[in-house]
Amino acid sequence: MENYFLKQDAVAPSCLMKILQGDKLPKEGLIWEFTNEIKPVDLYCYLYAKYGPPNGIQNFFRSDDSDNLIHWEWALAGEYGIIMIQGQNFRSEIHLRGHFKDKGLTVDDFITQIKSDMGSQGKKISEIRKNLEKWAQFINPYKRIESAVEQHILKIEELSLDPEKDKVPHPTTEEAWKTYGDRISAATDKYSYAVGLAFGLRSMLPILAESFVNLVIFVLCRPDIKDNERLFQSTIRQPIDVRIQSLHINCFGFESAVDYSSAECKNFHTLMNERNDLLHGNVEVNKLTIGDVYFNDKVPLFLQYEDFWDKSIGVSLKSVKFDQIANNKETVDAFIQYILSKLKPEIKEHIEIIMDKGQLGFNHKSGRIGVLFPDHMVDFRAVFSDA
Repeated sequence: MENYFLKQDAVAPSCLMKILQGDKLPKEGLIWEFTNEIKPVDLYCYLYAKYGPPNGIQNFFRSDDSDNLIHWEWALAGEYGIIMIQGQNFRSEIHLRGHFKDKGLTVDDFITQIKSDMGSQGKKISEIRKNLEKWAQFINPYKRIESAVEQHILKIEELSLDPEKDKVPHPTTEEAWKTYGDRISAATDKYSYAVGLAFGLRSMLPILAESFVNLVIFVLCRPDIKDNERLFQSTIRQPIDVRIQSLHINCFGFESAVDYSSAECKNFHTLMNERNDLLHGNVEVNKLTIGDVYFNDKVPLFLQYEDFWDKSIGVSLKSVKFDQIANNKETVDAFIQYILSKLKPEIKEHIEIIMDKGQLGFNHKSGRIGVLFPDHMVDFRAVFSDA
């Protein structure tokens, strides 16, 4: 029917309940789905402009936050029955209850007719949009790096590495030689993977601590600095030790200054220097030494004999300081907890909540930072019975 979906009336919730509980409408119905054929925000503003605030029953079931299955719903009545239009997490849905079958109506008709009518509500739509808060969703870099670190640690733990037990000794018998190649190859694959994970961890752990510092600055930076782009960029681009020591100056919420001579900061500083050598490929012989050997002209004279394991897998483990990975993680954890201990309790709690969220929101107009959605997303699909 031409423009059927434009000939609807909003239904009061109390009337809607009586209609749905009565026996005048068929129990069966139709459900249509669409995504971005009409942008969710445009559909919401159009319906609000034409019919007033959301009036569907589902609005009474939603919690007063963004963690809902259905975020909004309008209930409209027309010649054939009730139409309920819902905004969900992944799509918009239209539930039709009444005598809609065999009427030739389609979801494309609904989309086309609504789009064609938006211009008639243009002024009201503009007013409604002006009252909406626009938030930019962004990835929390700290949480992203923390998740990568935890995944690397988990993968290393799953390998159940034990160099002492896993070591494949140099064969001394003919029988041992027969399987030596396969055994050393399997061990090499396993430990090469572990070395790669360890290299990644040694690179990421200091970055995790630095991203924490940057997150604190972003959230707690004084407004007079944050509102001045040049001052803010100058603040976040300072050397990491200067950023840390200036936290109580550039940010609000600190009860006392950070003591960079503390053990937590000293250990972090050492870790950061080691990370720089690793990433930049700095040639520091004292730091890269794995052993000594003497030569008489071209004749090598070893201090001690090492087997194939020692000269390959053993060297790789030493090169990434595999045995220090756990201590490096503890160093970063202790540093973060030390910085948090300098904050006022209520500010500390706020930062810890933000640290734990993978996605955050930023309101450019007000400068506010918020948690817009839970880490989980829910979905479901309703069906009408044909009975």
